Amino acid sequence: MANTLGNIFKIKELRNRILYSLGILILYRLGTQIPVPGIDFSALKLFIESQQGSADPIMQYFNFFAGGAFDNMSIFALGIMPYITTTIIMQLLMIVVPSLKRMVEEEGGRKKFAQYSRIGTLPVCLVQSFLTINFIGSLPENVVVMNPRVYFYILTIVITMTGTMILMWMGEKITEKGISNGISLIIFAGIVARVPGALKQLFDKVQRGELDIPIVLLILIMFIFIIALCIYEQQGQRKIPVNYAKRIVGRKVYGGAPNTYLPFKINPSGVIPIIFASSVLIIPQTMGAMFRNVGWITAISNSLTRGSWVYLTVYTLLIIFFAYFYTQVTLNPIEIAKNIRENGGTIPGIPINKVEEYLTKVLNRIVLPGSIFLAFIALIPTVIIDLIPEFPASFAYLLGGTSLIIMVGVVLDVMSQIDSHLKMHHQDGLVSKGKIRSRNF
Repeated sequence: MANTLGNIFKIKELRNRILYSLGILILYRLGTQIPVPGIDFSALKLFIESQQGSADPIMQYFNFFAGGAFDNMSIFALGIMPYITTTIIMQLLMIVVPSLKRMVEEEGGRKKFAQYSRIGTLPVCLVQSFLTINFIGSLPENVVVMNPRVYFYILTIVITMTGTMILMWMGEKITEKGISNGISLIIFAGIVARVPGALKQLFDKVQRGELDIPIVLLILIMFIFIIALCIYEQQGQRKIPVNYAKRIVGRKVYGGAPNTYLPFKINPSGVIPIIFASSVLIIPQTMGAMFRNVGWITAISNSLTRGSWVYLTVYTLLIIFFAYFYTQVTLNPIEIAKNIRENGGTIPGIPINKVEEYLTKVLNRIVLPGSIFLAFIALIPTVIIDLIPEFPASFAYLLGGTSLIIMVGVVLDVMSQIDSHLKMHHQDGLVSKGKIRSRNF
């Protein structure tokens, strides 16, 4: 292992990419500590600590993807979430707007699609900035020190929107000149940055006798086991063999490649279903806070309180639904079957007119267990908090849900890219057998 780490820094290109990524991430973390002008940082910190466990759920959701930057009301308070939301909306629009899908398939269409996503991030930033302002408006007078407040509001909107644009630029630069996907790394850095604080809260509760050591050890052992399951599930694939007929064009022979297959991941939608489901469940809670005098809205909001059986049931069903929905968007069996036929391919034992039906059947079979496993991971923090109220919520949310899947996915992706660079320079990989294996199902 020591030789492998040494080889990483011996290869100039790989070393520069890693150091470049680390440099950008350090700048990002420094930015999360710079509060917007007009905020008394110490007063804000005391107020946030006094509101632990009773904060607005939508604010908690933003703060998660901002890596704690919202707690500091920093220049990166909105985080990268507006860009992620816009990208998801744009991908869904490809189903509704056929011209957008045709544009993506054309040469240079991906760049146009990315540009439209950047432009679309601006109105999303504006909406989320207003939500931020509503939160600031509820703060005590001693927290906001700039008067008149209207100038403070305008300044906050401009700065937080600019902060998100800067994070988008940072993410693209990491993708271009660094290692792995930049946006994912920024989210990963924000999650990891919260680990020391969560561990400190856990250690303090154990010292005060609020938590028994055997219970903590049991949960940590369960945590390690769940990480192993996540790794196994992330690497799981269903390989469908495809045979391509040989074609002779001039003096060259095309096709007939051996061992060709379609790799369908067990969880092709990644963490997207959890993000979608969380966003949907935040809506009734936010509406309930805005319209407290409307009885039926309040009743729905109360029934969907985090931890209730209705919340757990609806959350699970939404995750399964969005897993199927997003898989159909990204892995359309009709398009895949069309591409196979156009390239002269066949699936052994499947008639050419039944390929679409077969691929749909395979996808439905692998997505169901993948989505159920995803829902299981997403519910872990809520179940732990309900069963052990004394357990720190900040640490529980690191044991499952979006944070765990993102951390596992990013680490695997970084390892895979580093492994590829090492092999390209004829060095040993990160694992003993020289490659990161995928699991076949």
